[in-house]
Amino acid sequence: MAGLLGIECGATHTVAFYETDGEVDRAEFGPANLHLLNDTQLARRLRQIARQFPKPSAVAIGMAGARTDADRQRLRRAAARIWPGAALHATHDLETALAADTRRTAAHRVLVLSGTGSCCYGQSPDGTTTKLGGWGHLLGDKGSGYEIGLRALKACVFYLDRDGTWSALGQRLLRRLQLNAPEALIDWIAQAEKVEVAGLAGEVFAAWAKRDKIARDILDGAADTLVRDACACARKLAGKTAPIRFLLAGGVLLNQPRFAAKVAKGIRARRPGSQVVPLKNESGTGALQLARRLAKRPATKSSSTAGAKRPAIPVPGLAQLDRAPTEQRHPRSMQLDRMPLGQAVDLFLDEDSQLPDAIAREKTKIVRVIGWVRDAFRSGGRLFYSGAGTSGRLGVLDASECPPTFRADPEQVQGIIAGGQPALHLSIEGAEDDADAGAEAVRFRGVGKKDVFIGIAASGRTPFVWGGIWEANRRGAKTALLCFNPTLKLPRGNRPNVVIKPDLGPELLTGSTRLKSGTATKLILNIITTLAMAKSGKVIGNLMIDLDPGNTKLRDRAVRIIRQITRATEADATEALELSGWNIKRAAARLPKR
Repeated sequence: MAGLLGIECGATHTVAFYETDGEVDRAEFGPANLHLLNDTQLARRLRQIARQFPKPSAVAIGMAGARTDADRQRLRRAAARIWPGAALHATHDLETALAADTRRTAAHRVLVLSGTGSCCYGQSPDGTTTKLGGWGHLLGDKGSGYEIGLRALKACVFYLDRDGTWSALGQRLLRRLQLNAPEALIDWIAQAEKVEVAGLAGEVFAAWAKRDKIARDILDGAADTLVRDACACARKLAGKTAPIRFLLAGGVLLNQPRFAAKVAKGIRARRPGSQVVPLKNESGTGALQLARRLAKRPATKSSSTAGAKRPAIPVPGLAQLDRAPTEQRHPRSMQLDRMPLGQAVDLFLDEDSQLPDAIAREKTKIVRVIGWVRDAFRSGGRLFYSGAGTSGRLGVLDASECPPTFRADPEQVQGIIAGGQPALHLSIEGAEDDADAGAEAVRFRGVGKKDVFIGIAASGRTPFVWGGIWEANRRGAKTALLCFNPTLKLPRGNRPNVVIKPDLGPELLTGSTRLKSGTATKLILNIITTLAMAKSGKVIGNLMIDLDPGNTKLRDRAVRIIRQITRATEADATEALELSGWNIKRAAARLPKR
């Protein structure tokens, strides 16, 4: 009988359980966080685990960093390559930890985790989930081993500066780190890993046992923070009065019973009638428990743990790609690999020469969108682009060019790219497939009724873009889709106000939409922002009168613009610009027109 494999990957270590015929084997591996591993490293870690055990029939993986549906899909795809044919469940390590609590209960459950990092994760009997924390050590990890260790270091140097004395706790820390003086901490903390800082928490607990006042204050604060977060998570999950089963987990809470008792007492005081118990089973066993459930009823999708269940955002199906011109083979480039270079260059140039005609056939729609953007600019609204890969980068590029060209506020034109800033120069696996992330990006950018939202998707299908359209529509913004798939059928319940879809035909390199589609995208975005800015008072004739001259070339251009408007001498134009802070409009007003 094929076995069951449960894997939990965390910041400190990875643990795997393999069950067959009632016997369970356990193995440990190095740490793993999805957001700290590229695809090669992720595959290497999974292969390392696979070599340890026979082929399983079901695999459940909980990994730190698997926060979004796109993250979990990426993890699932990687696992499917390692264990083909096995039933798979991919999730985050909080779900596996909660699953380790096998007691049957009708109560809502909240996992209160404090280890190297910290987080609270709640689950209702109906499967609804919520999370509080999990922001990492730079933004969160309140009450964690890391925060306790870091607060200890800060407190010691604070009292040294204030009183000129090095505390007993400070002495402990130096001894632990094999450092000779407090000044050595500067270099140590600059290169220390998260786990190393968290390791100092043990010294704080040891000092607390010796009645150290600094240690007591640090741990009082850590306990209070965990109590507040645990109760806030419970309130988000189940309101103020529903019964809650709180489970204490993580190395800090499980290895420090006195501290855990302090946290438990605080939770009971704030949430009377609640159960507060330690997670008795090793959290990694929860992954095996999920694998057992999976074996009984194979899962086809990674579960979502993003919170309350919500309807899926309508997105065009994959079947539409079969008809999309961007996915077809171009008959003129079938021999591209063997074509003489001169002939190949001519072919590319000829294909690009046809783009203006294709774009012109969508002129009415483009004019309509320009009018929206113009009106938005006049009323204090903004223009948002959203896309993935090349489309997203081009949106960000056009947005970034508006401040220097038109002295536009950086808020006025914004680019949103699937995967965020790293995706500007790296391919972020699976980012474009997350419609919810596209919607969240629109929500957190504050898109509203005064704004215009343009989704860019060469094939017309990108879920991230459609998530943005859905949320922008819901918020009352004007919405448009720019794509190059004239066969596109819009999904029910999620339609932009305008669809601009020039027919460019197939790409010379099949499916490579950075070619004609990319060029056409840049042309259209240039037209939209340039004309909207021109109609918003940013242009006189064909001169950029709101240019922001931030370098020598642009300052020279500003002088020439002033001279063309006013017929002033070069010296007078330069002087007027200098006196006006290199603002062309103000400088021109200083000079008489001749």
